[in-house]
Amino acid sequence: MSRGALIRLLLVLGLLAGCVALGLNKEPRLGLDLRGGAQFILQAESTEDVEANAENVDKAVEVLRGRVDALGVSESTLIRQGEDRILVELPGVDNADDAEEALGQTAQLTIHPVIGQAASLDAETNKKNNVIYEDAETGEILELGPTALTGDNINSADAVQPQQGVGWEVSVDFDGEGSDAFGDLSGTAACETGDPGRIAIVLDEKIISSPDVSVPCGSRIENGTNISGNFNAESARDLAILIEGGALPLPVTIISDRLVGPTLGAAAIDASIEAGIIGLILTGLFIFVIYRLVGGLATIALASYALLSYAMLLALGSTLTLPGLAGFVLAIGLAIDANVLVFERAREEYAENPRAGMRRALQTGFNKAWTAIIDSNVTTLLAAALLFLLASGPVKGFGVTLSIGVIASMISALVIARVLTEIGVSTKVASRKPGITGLSNIGRVRTWLNRKDPDLMSRRRSWLGISGAAMVLALIGIFGVGLNLGVEFTGGRTMDYSLSQDVSIDDARDAVAGAGYPEAVVQTADTGDITVRTSRISDAEEQSIQDALGEIGGTVTKEDDQQIGASLGTELRNKALIAFGIALAVQMLYLAVRFKWTFGVAAVIAMFHDVIIVTGVFAWLGKPIDGVFLAAALTIIGLSVNDTVVVFDRIRERWTGTSTGTFPEVANRASIETMPRTVNTGLGAMFILAALAVLGGDSLRDFAIALLIGLAIGTYSSVFTATPLLTYFQERAPFSRERRERKERDPEDSGAVV
Repeated sequence: MSRGALIRLLLVLGLLAGCVALGLNKEPRLGLDLRGGAQFILQAESTEDVEANAENVDKAVEVLRGRVDALGVSESTLIRQGEDRILVELPGVDNADDAEEALGQTAQLTIHPVIGQAASLDAETNKKNNVIYEDAETGEILELGPTALTGDNINSADAVQPQQGVGWEVSVDFDGEGSDAFGDLSGTAACETGDPGRIAIVLDEKIISSPDVSVPCGSRIENGTNISGNFNAESARDLAILIEGGALPLPVTIISDRLVGPTLGAAAIDASIEAGIIGLILTGLFIFVIYRLVGGLATIALASYALLSYAMLLALGSTLTLPGLAGFVLAIGLAIDANVLVFERAREEYAENPRAGMRRALQTGFNKAWTAIIDSNVTTLLAAALLFLLASGPVKGFGVTLSIGVIASMISALVIARVLTEIGVSTKVASRKPGITGLSNIGRVRTWLNRKDPDLMSRRRSWLGISGAAMVLALIGIFGVGLNLGVEFTGGRTMDYSLSQDVSIDDARDAVAGAGYPEAVVQTADTGDITVRTSRISDAEEQSIQDALGEIGGTVTKEDDQQIGASLGTELRNKALIAFGIALAVQMLYLAVRFKWTFGVAAVIAMFHDVIIVTGVFAWLGKPIDGVFLAAALTIIGLSVNDTVVVFDRIRERWTGTSTGTFPEVANRASIETMPRTVNTGLGAMFILAALAVLGGDSLRDFAIALLIGLAIGTYSSVFTATPLLTYFQERAPFSRERRERKERDPEDSGAVV
């Protein structure tokens, strides 16, 4: 072993040791479905200006969602209950009192000019619109002028330390209107002396800061300011959360708080974990059979990927839910993609120049696969980062887990797998018997394709016709048959029951499922009650649930019965759509820079094709479109773009690296060359998904089915939808090689090179 290889091995071992230490010393934050959490019921109250109706309570839900996200609580549940109540469930909350305080405050922030001192809070003001409040910091009673700007004019707020490093402040940035208003206010105060030279910042009718304006007369403070006071790091952060989260449109009071159990039973969780383990073992065996020695070493690297992902999850303090866990299990299977790319390139290199040696072929394979790996992972990472920054709720949480998965897979494939496989192929045994490495031939799939040499692009019109027909059938299912929207999208009904006999939560779930509601959410509470959350059902249907519980629990008393709104409400949906739109635009921009705009458009069209077809299949089958399906759809988008970028990268390499052949011919050859990678990666992932679909229980079956369909369609669309589209786009807007050749033929031609 060379000195460089030894150093890299020691670094890898150090990294993994650190991950193990983190895993042993820190507990994961589990979601409501795995552990349960704290549940609050908030009562909204009408004011003189705002009525506590469904519309205004839905607005309050979105404000509260922003506060919960800022508290670092992901995968939470916030639902309007009835007309004027809000149900909040928070997983992994260490201090329920802090969460309760943040949820209950109205956070009405206003900024005023200071008029002067007042004798008491009940004193008469000098002008009708003036107000009198107490300064919480100094105890002064101050008369303030009318509101100059409100919390609605604030873009962001952060806890910061001043440059001198003493105490904490809250840095506030205004929008355009707020900046102008604060500039006028500060400019006036700067020319005053005494109390009128101050500005008061009021939160919930208490002055939290009333600083002097310390700029020369004639100057203005614009864009933002700092709120100073007796803040420590925690109180400054809490205030920043309230300010940035915005003001509740109406006051709320917490009328109930309790602990609730997980939404999934122990049997479902155990079945899903067992399915994941079986799927991983099958994937590892498959890779070992196909790639022998390097496949076995890559399987070890995949195990390190699981450790890396888990350690990163702990380090970030993210919440782990069952769909998130399934996403990580799936990503372990998909992490083989980079290794398969490398191994297929190494096979090509060894076949072309066996005298250079196996280690040289593997190194060249890593170098040549680098661009495809980076491009496919960067496009996915860009989408994940934008989902995290722009979306909220479960979409934001998915952005976190997807980012972790991408980063961990790149470390696993490009660092750990490279160290292990280079050491493996450098041994004397591998030199004497290259067949054991798995890289000494191009493989059966590639051999068969080379012998048949199918001309796929000659039938590109037929492939696009098939894709178009599948899209039409999917759209008929979506708009004709209709989508079976889950309770997260439509709202529903939640009932609390007390039973005279103790029953296990698994028995309660079985009873509710036996009554005809297998998709209902069933939880226990610390009070001993059973909570059942369903889609919208009639009173007769509710009675059937009550009767089913009575058969196992004796006398049943219904303690509460409320209609609930959609947890994935309009604003959350709109934020998700905006995040998707921006993510797609950024992906197209990246592909336009790395390739050409035609590549980006073709990739995004193929992605839409995949998601719409999977949605259409679910519509025809009557499967629920719920939060779990949303996670599956997001994963399908990543799969589709990833697979397409790999094919496009080989097309670009062949097109710019050769001087013969038309674009369709080059695209056809690139599709054939990447097909072994596509087949092996797809089969590796399908082992895990099939295990989840068969053994994972109801909680993950639909998730796995959606991904199995999406994986199959995405694999098809990369070659038979995206690539034919690209060949047609090439005729309208040629890629670079064609233009360079025209310029070489005619030196006088001054056409631009794209």
